[in-house]
Amino acid sequence: MQTEIAYKIILFDGVCNLCNSSVNFVIKHDPKNHFKFAALQSEIGQALLSKFNLDSTKVASIILIDGDKIYQKSSAVLTIAKNLSGAYPLLFGFMIIPKFIRNAAYEYIAKNRYKWYGKKESCMLPSPELKSKFL
Repeated sequence: MQTEIAYKIILFDGVCNLCNSSVNFVIKHDPKNHFKFAALQSEIGQALLSKFNLDSTKVASIILIDGDKIYQKSSAVLTIAKNLSGAYPLLFGFMIIPKFIRNAAYEYIAKNRYKWYGKKESCMLPSPELKSKFL
């Protein structure tokens, strides 16, 4: 018998400044603790990519794992927003836009994220208060 995980997992690019800022934003707007986080570059991040047969060289910065479902690119971002506090769940309405259009915008930002926001030398280390949110 397999136990169901009570949280969703966000895999993110641990050296990307935009991605790290996004993780901090989600943490701030996730009072019900829907999410846990892991850097794509981490051991657990690599294990999860392997489990879901995802090529780490083709992952564009963020993946949401919800049980046995995988969300990538704009679908991941909008599904995450759906679970946040405040008015952010309204962003999920953008799912009506065809995926190829949403993902084109997402891919443009992902392609330029290091140039626009910078890159760290190594993955961020969570503070002791936030350590429980990371796998």
